Amino acid sequence: MATETIEVEDQLLPCTDDSKTGRRLTEAISYRHLNTLDLTGTAPVREEEKIKIKSKDPTPELRTYHIKLGWIQGVLIPCLLNIWGVMLFLRIAWIVAQAGIALSIAIICLSGVVCVITTLSLSAICTNGELHGGGVYYIVSRSLGAELGASVGIMFAFANAVAASMNTIGFCESLNDLLKSHNIKILDNDVNDIRMIGAIALFVMCLICAFGMDWETKTQNFLITIIVSAILNYVLGVLIGPLYAEQDAKGFVGLKLEQAKKNLMPDFRYSENQEHDFFSIFAMYFPAVTGVQAGANICGDLKDPATAIPKGTLIALAISVSSYLLMATLCGFAALRDASGHVEDLLAGNIDACKPNCPYGLHNNYGIMQLMALSSELIYAGCWAATLSTALTNLLSVPRLIQALGVDKIYPGLIFFSKRYGKHGEPYRGYVLTFLVSLLFLLIADLNTIAPLITNFYLASYALINFCTFHADVVMSINWRPSFQYYNRWISLFGFLMCIVIMMIISWMMALLTVSIFLTLYLIVLYRKPDVSWGSSTEAQRYKEIISALVQMCYMTENVRSYNPQLLVLAGGPYLRPALLDLGQFITNTGSFMVVANIHESHLSYTDRALQQQVGEEWLHTRKERGFYVVVDGCSLEDGLRNLIQCSGLGRVSPNIMLIGFKNNWQKAAFNKVKTYVKLIQIAFDQQLAVAILRVPLTVPPRNATQVKLQNSRTSLEVEIHTQVLAIMNADSDIETVIKVEEPDEDDAGETSPPPEGQQHFTEQQRKRHGKSGVFRPLELNEENNLDSWWLYDDGGLNVLLSYIIAIRGFRAMPLRIFALARTCHRLGDAEAGVKALLHKFRVEFSCLKMIQGLYDPPQLETKEMFNMMIERFRTDVESDVLITNEELERLNQKTDRYLRLRELVIENSTNASLIVMSLPRPRPNTVSAALYMTWLEVLSSDLPPVLFVRGNDTSVLGV
Repeated sequence: MATETIEVEDQLLPCTDDSKTGRRLTEAISYRHLNTLDLTGTAPVREEEKIKIKSKDPTPELRTYHIKLGWIQGVLIPCLLNIWGVMLFLRIAWIVAQAGIALSIAIICLSGVVCVITTLSLSAICTNGELHGGGVYYIVSRSLGAELGASVGIMFAFANAVAASMNTIGFCESLNDLLKSHNIKILDNDVNDIRMIGAIALFVMCLICAFGMDWETKTQNFLITIIVSAILNYVLGVLIGPLYAEQDAKGFVGLKLEQAKKNLMPDFRYSENQEHDFFSIFAMYFPAVTGVQAGANICGDLKDPATAIPKGTLIALAISVSSYLLMATLCGFAALRDASGHVEDLLAGNIDACKPNCPYGLHNNYGIMQLMALSSELIYAGCWAATLSTALTNLLSVPRLIQALGVDKIYPGLIFFSKRYGKHGEPYRGYVLTFLVSLLFLLIADLNTIAPLITNFYLASYALINFCTFHADVVMSINWRPSFQYYNRWISLFGFLMCIVIMMIISWMMALLTVSIFLTLYLIVLYRKPDVSWGSSTEAQRYKEIISALVQMCYMTENVRSYNPQLLVLAGGPYLRPALLDLGQFITNTGSFMVVANIHESHLSYTDRALQQQVGEEWLHTRKERGFYVVVDGCSLEDGLRNLIQCSGLGRVSPNIMLIGFKNNWQKAAFNKVKTYVKLIQIAFDQQLAVAILRVPLTVPPRNATQVKLQNSRTSLEVEIHTQVLAIMNADSDIETVIKVEEPDEDDAGETSPPPEGQQHFTEQQRKRHGKSGVFRPLELNEENNLDSWWLYDDGGLNVLLSYIIAIRGFRAMPLRIFALARTCHRLGDAEAGVKALLHKFRVEFSCLKMIQGLYDPPQLETKEMFNMMIERFRTDVESDVLITNEELERLNQKTDRYLRLRELVIENSTNASLIVMSLPRPRPNTVSAALYMTWLEVLSSDLPPVLFVRGNDTSVLGV
């Protein structure tokens, strides 16, 4: 028994030709991935062919497969390294000088509260399902949807890239001070030295990250050791106190309660081109504690993210906030705000007489912690380790986040950067992009300028994380079951509001800029509508809102003003009759929907039925149709239609119009097929549905070059997709690919245009199949020509309404002409004025109204002869509900003559119309035979532009 191999996400599954396994696997093939299949024609897939089944959620590919980290190595240490950044040794003393001990503690605690709340929210999200690579983007997108997730992801990636440059600048500042103290100069001992050293440092750190997680992990272990040693060195230095008079003169006086009292209250000053206050200092400090997401940024590299992220992040936050509080308090207790640096001034008791221009002290010397420490060299080392480690963590997370966005194809511009290299799938291209962005901000070379810039981006990201948890908990989706229970929806909401308020207070202009950037990114994704479904809370909310709205609509009183045309389209396979779907799209794109139905008289297995359903849905999705696809099997066409009418939809949201194609081959078809076709129309009327029948001519008048080019491009795509669908279905299915009802014979199936280039390789059999299925007969309407509405009966106004929708709403420019019957020749002007008044009353825009006379005149002889030729095959002397008897012809002679005369009037007035919408005769049972009824329709629509027959169910659809 021959076997074929199918790859499914790195697993090889054998399947046999005659087993059901093959069908189940074929069912998993997504229509959007058909272009990856090596298929030609409609022949079955060869046994040796391999079909790569892609996951709908490609982000799991971002996982590394060999290096998995625990909570200490993967979360605790990265968080500590990210939080212990540039502020720890270079700005905490200056913050105490400006804000005082009390407000410094308040700033640290406020930042800590924001981070703790965000960590609790983040932990709840992280423990609600399996996590893959992508960091904050992955977490938010899978919780709130692609639009919010991608927007936050881009902002977060940008903030991290800028934070990397900020910490690199801090490293360069410290190194520059050290070089200055030894009278060493590279360029100018100023910004140019910072730029040059920083560029080199950034490049080296990107190389370390690019070597992989193992190198970065080893580097982190070394750096964390140095930072802890430097902190202990500082604490010991403060506890021991100054050892030399020069230290006292430069502002380090040792632990003194009197000094703490002096430094307790704030002393905000003008510095760095800004008059500072509480929130400007908060903006300067806040980036110091933005490392709580460090573990989440590499969640794809963790052994157990659900456990590691909450545990590691909360412990890291407790340790880091405690260390900042300790160091800020020690600075306030042991150092002066201003000092001259001269021992003489110290002895004279006027050490701070030089303020506000003193060179030393908490206000003036960013490197005062080196002075207070036991060993200044170790403080330098700790400062370098803190800044470089934070920069390293940021540089490591940004490329992976960009890679996740690129793999998900949310923003097309990032797809290039998602390419994976090596056995660990490293995003080398992402590292290059991150390096360039960080280098751009590094050239600013001013730490105090960059820090407030990224605070808003971090606060916005944290606000969205808190909102994610609040939203998910309020919506209460069934899938919202986080194993981390120490969160509260209202605390998360408080965290969200706190972040927004702080953003506005810090700088309302920067807050508006941040919101504008966020909205722009959001709208881009919303406009592109990425084809993803991740079970987010927004999807759950949408589901609940839909159910609630449907239930409410069931109890609403029907009103003509709320009428919407809701279509039941009998299209079979949707790719077989594009003209029906084109028309359905014209009608429903104003806010309604259509149900596209495929009725199989034979019984289908579950697998075959599911495959048909999937292919139909994917086709509608590809064409962006507003429709649902339904497959009914195991019943006759009549019973299938009854079932569809009775069961399709929910409550008021159910089809009210049946749209069906005209049976072009009725004159050659078997009698029972003609009877069945007419019976379908009768069933729809019996079930109080309106009926619309579309007839597209088998040949189309010549078109201009632009139309031909556009149509060739569209037809080529549809033929290619159709061929691939047929190949898949034939490979492992017994489904008939061409439905039998309404199908023209091959002799009757003309083409709308010559085959486009690139289609000459189709075999003759394939060409006949495509022609028969209607692929080459899409609905083409010329906007420059008129849409003619022949309003012959008062059916509730559906004829006029659909004409208006197609002409005005569908094309926005197609002239609408309305033809109405003038019953008598007398007072024609009054009749026309009455119809115009009625149309204006219903607010129907039209370009021309013409009253038709002469309907009751006898038809021409040649028209009668044409009619007699049509019915010749269907004449009988025996009473029948299909064939035509002499008695029936005589009984319905006047009605037949009116239809023959109507044909002449239509030819006289509407030969050049783009589309003709005409009132449909109603086939009343036991009144007219199927053959005579089809002859009427044939007479009214043959040798004309596309004709849409419409008949309402006598319920008014035009609201005043």
